[in-house]
Amino acid sequence: QVQLVESGGGLVQAGGSLRLSCAASGSTFSINAMTWYRQAPGKQRELVAVISSGGSTNYADSVKGRFTISRDNAKNTVYLQMNSLKPEDTAIYYCRIPRSAYVSGRFYSNPYDYWGQGTQVTVSS
Repeated sequence: QVQLVESGGGLVQAGGSLRLSCAASGSTFSINAMTWYRQAPGKQRELVAVISSGGSTNYADSVKGRFTISRDNAKNTVYLQMNSLKPEDTAIYYCRIPRSAYVSGRFYSNPYDYWGQGTQVTVSS
C-alpha cells in the first residue's frame, strides 16, 4: 500500500510561481516513474510531466519551458515547479505513480498504480 500526499497548491496571479510537492509513504520501494496530472473544470485529466528514477523527464507541450519536475528519491518525494503561470493552468493537480510510463523513449514500470488526492491550483488573470 502506498499513500501519496500533495501540497503546495493555492491561488496565484498570472505570471507567478508555485511549487507542488508529492510525498509517497508506505511500500515505496521500486518506484520508477512518477508523474503529475491535472484536470481543469469540464476537461479530461491530462498528463503534465513525468520523471524516471534516473531523472529523465518529459513534459506536455503546454507547460514546456515553464514547469520543471524533479524528485528526491531519498525522501520519496516528487516536485513540480510551476513558473510563468497562466489562467489556463488552473486545475486540480494530481500526483500519480503509474503502472507504466515512457520517459525519453524508455519504458518504465512500477509494481502498482496510485493517485494522490489532488491539490487545487488557481491562477487569476
